[in-house]
This record gives sequence, structure tokens and C-alpha cells, in this order.
Amino acid sequence: MEKVRLQKFMADAGVASRRKSEELIAKGHVKVNNKVVTEMGIKVDHSDKVEVDGMPLETEKKRYILMYKPRGVISAVKDDKGRKVVTDLLEEDVQERVYPIGRLDYDTSGLLLLTNDGEFANHLMHPRYHVDKTYIAKIEGILETEEIKKLESGIKFKDYTTSRAKVRVMSKDKKKNSSIVRITIHEGHNHQVKNMFDAVGHKVEKLARENYGFLTLDGLVSGKYRDLTRQEVAQLKQDNR
Repeated sequence: MEKVRLQKFMADAGVASRRKSEELIAKGHVKVNNKVVTEMGIKVDHSDKVEVDGMPLETEKKRYILMYKPRGVISAVKDDKGRKVVTDLLEEDVQERVYPIGRLDYDTSGLLLLTNDGEFANHLMHPRYHVDKTYIAKIEGILETEEIKKLESGIKFKDYTTSRAKVRVMSKDKKKNSSIVRITIHEGHNHQVKNMFDAVGHKVEKLARENYGFLTLDGLVSGKYRDLTRQEVAQLKQDNR
């Protein structure tokens, strides 16, 4: 590995974003080869001993995984209630310490990305990067035209207002009083899709994420995963600069 700037090395190790890593360096939290460093120009590689607040950094091969998350699994690496988490679904071929980028609710299924690349994760989750996320929702009731317009123009909540969404009713069942709706958003607030439908008077009965940007679940079944290709990783990084 060629030497890289210390803040990039820290970001790659999952410590924080480059900017936050620079703040840690400037405040004297970082040692390189047992010496405190506060300048930004220093470069390091795997042969150097890098510590943050006394904890050595261990860098590893970058891994980028696309998973078809089932319902009833937590989007985390551990759960204090002992419930199954997404990393429990990984097999022995994944030795890296990956974690989910963002989250899907316990009862939501669909496309979830996992990585050990901190900078990559921070880029995708940053609000200024508009990554389209498409969901299929089964909702109670029949979604009306005016309600669609409200969802598409933005819903105002206490802490935020949603950006414009794309909404298409795929089917209606008047006998069962339910609708299947495809909705595309690019934010990632907790329970956002459920809250949006609640705001127009419809409870979400079932929810699945089928797209993340250009990525789909094609070829995967629930509970399985695959590595992203180099081209896919490069495109995600390119699309979010």
C-alpha cells in the first residue's frame, strides 16, 4: 500500500470522515509511531503504528456488500436484545468488520449495503448527496390523487420537510381496502416512508426497498448477498462527489 494522508488513513479505517479526522489530528488525539501529530501533511501506510486516543487502528481490505435483508432482522452489527442482526447472515467468506450503511427497519426488507470503508459510507449517507431509494409499500386504503400530490411535493414534519418524491400506484384492491405503491425518495430519515404515508392517512402494512441508486436486488433471494463490483463501487463514488 502506498502512503496516504493521515486523515484519509483514519477515514478508511472507519474512525470518522476526513474532516472529522482532521479535527482529531489538530486537537492532538492522534499518534503516529508513538508521537503525537497535529499537522495534516503527514503520510502513513500499514507499516506505521497509528493510534487515536490510545487505540491502535487496524486497516483491512475494503469490502462492499449488497444484501437482500429479510424482515425480522436488525440493521446493525449487534443488538442488546439478542435479536438477529444483518451481520449474522454473513458467511465465513466475510472476515472484514463490515457494518450497514444507513438502516432498514426491523420489519422492512430489501436492499441494504454493508462496508468497512468509513469514508465511502459517510459520503453515501451525507444529506447533500441525493441517492434515490425506491420502496414498494403495501398500505391500508386507496391512495387518492390529492394524497399522491402531497407525497410528491413534500411532507412537513417537526424536524424536517421531505424533498420531492416520485409516487406511482401499482395496484388497488377495493375489496381488501389496500394499495401497492412504488415510492422513490433520496433522504434517509428514520421511518421516513412509513411517516410519509401516515401523514396522508395510510398505514404501511408491508415495506421493501428494491433500489438504491442504480443498484437492484436482481439475482438475490432474501437473506443472501453479493460483493459489489469495482465498477459499481466506482460509480457510487463518482455519482456522489
